Amino acid sequence: MNTQEKIEAAGKKKEEGNLLFKAGKYERASKRYEKAARYIEYDSSFSDEEKQQAKVLKVSCNLNNTACKLKLKDYKQAEKLCTKVLELDSQNVKALYRRAQAYIQLVDLDLAEMDIKKALEIDPENRDVKLEYKILKEKVKEYNKKDTQFYGSIFSQPLLVKFLVFMLGFEGIS
Repeated sequence: MNTQEKIEAAGKKKEEGNLLFKAGKYERASKRYEKAARYIEYDSSFSDEEKQQAKVLKVSCNLNNTACKLKLKDYKQAEKLCTKVLELDSQNVKALYRRAQAYIQLVDLDLAEMDIKKALEIDPENRDVKLEYKILKEKVKEYNKKDTQFYGSIFSQPLLVKFLVFMLGFEGIS
């Protein structure tokens, strides 16, 4: 298969993936996007123009595959795919947004916040990113509340007193 045929084959597989995604067949769509990306993975023999076409296709296939992985709740793979896109295009707002979604589900809230803030620097009016930022803030509040409850119960007064009695060897205190 020559280089132009590889690009065309990748484009066809991507379109097949798009149809499967629209039909809700995320696992099968994901496989198509992966196959499309493999056709153009090694582009050392491509001309400059073909390299540019391949880059656009790689970004598109990986982002579409990320959407599949998010639907399938495969958040770790979604994060990896977005990172691949960001290696090709560090300013890709959609990749930052989707990676933040994956990070939120993986409870890596600091990394999610970094991606959302970077996406908002690039596109401050992006409605989806703003909405995801609100979701993130709610998650942070939720986790902070759980932490407070957890640590509050550990360090509650009766437990602390018993600990001190034990450690200091006080007798007659209960």
